[in-house]
Amino acid sequence: YVTVDSGESTQMEPGITMPVFVPAEQPLVAPSEVPEELLIIWEVWAHLTRDHVARSEFSPQEFAEAAVNGMISELDDPHTAYVSAARHEINSEDLQGKFEGIGAHVQSTRDGKIVIVSPIAGGPAETAGIRAGDTILSVDGFSLEDKSLLDAITLIRGPRGTSVLLEILHLGDLDSVEIAITRDEIPLESVLVRSNPGDQIAHIRVTDFYADTAEKLYLAVNQVIDSGAEALIIDVRDNPGGLLRSSVDVVSLFVEEGLILSEIDGSGNKREWAARDDIPAFDIPLVVIANEYSASASEILVGAVQDTNRGKVVGDTTFGKGSVSILRPLTNGAGLYITVAHWYTPAGRLIHGEGLNPDIEVSGITDRRELESEQTNMAIQILQQQLKSSQR
Repeated sequence: YVTVDSGESTQMEPGITMPVFVPAEQPLVAPSEVPEELLIIWEVWAHLTRDHVARSEFSPQEFAEAAVNGMISELDDPHTAYVSAARHEINSEDLQGKFEGIGAHVQSTRDGKIVIVSPIAGGPAETAGIRAGDTILSVDGFSLEDKSLLDAITLIRGPRGTSVLLEILHLGDLDSVEIAITRDEIPLESVLVRSNPGDQIAHIRVTDFYADTAEKLYLAVNQVIDSGAEALIIDVRDNPGGLLRSSVDVVSLFVEEGLILSEIDGSGNKREWAARDDIPAFDIPLVVIANEYSASASEILVGAVQDTNRGKVVGDTTFGKGSVSILRPLTNGAGLYITVAHWYTPAGRLIHGEGLNPDIEVSGITDRRELESEQTNMAIQILQQQLKSSQR
């Protein structure tokens, strides 16, 4: 193998691969706008696009995204991340507690098929005859073969009132059918009442912290109280979090005044969040159920309930995602989630990387349903004891 340098050559042993160094015909001169710290990135890009044998096939967008992801990987921070334009748009819609589309939960199977997990009750997909287990083969004539879940969602979603044509293979059928669906605005339900009307202890599950979660939770709590509930379980198991403002509003439903959380940035600057005085707080006895997948905004609720002695927490140690992330939009329509601070509970406990321990631990049961049942039963027992004590 030959190494070229200033016209000289060197014979290498057979089988040993060495790079070929060819002097540049013209020296590279970087634009003045390129920061010195990023000069080598520009130089690599310039060399590749000028000299690489496959330069005509390069995708500038893919190169740019790879460079961004490379920089982020050096941070060792899983919560700072590049979000593609398509995913950024979907995330932004979902955080508002609603989106426009057909109203169905979909997933990608191991063999790459896009399958309906369940149509949302009352949504356009269910009305049109979409059923759980259906496979989506194409969208408006575009095959979903070898398409990612994100690609499929991007094609299926669209403005309210517009139509989309899906090629569907119903579970158990041999032949596919085409189903036209008119898209609509689909609410994402983050507040679910799990108890029955008239139950003395109401059980409300909060699945996410969307922009409208506090408002929906306020209505749900009033509903169960009007139906006779005297105590309340707020269930944030498997809740990944959401908006900071939403978590503050939710906590304000149960904590009348005082500090809810603090955040401290990389420069040591501290910001405090207090309970909102414009949100009426319920004084009903309260237990929060959390587990190892209760994260972020869920942990703000757990920490505030514990430190203000507002109620007890049952379950397992929480996830430990106590970082403040902001989303910076990028010129290509994508976004960059950046960790800018860490959260602390009212008593100054660090959430990030640590998680919060429950007041009463119920864990170690391998069967998931049995574990959740035991945790719920413990929450009920605590509230029953409180109600008995208050009646003496």
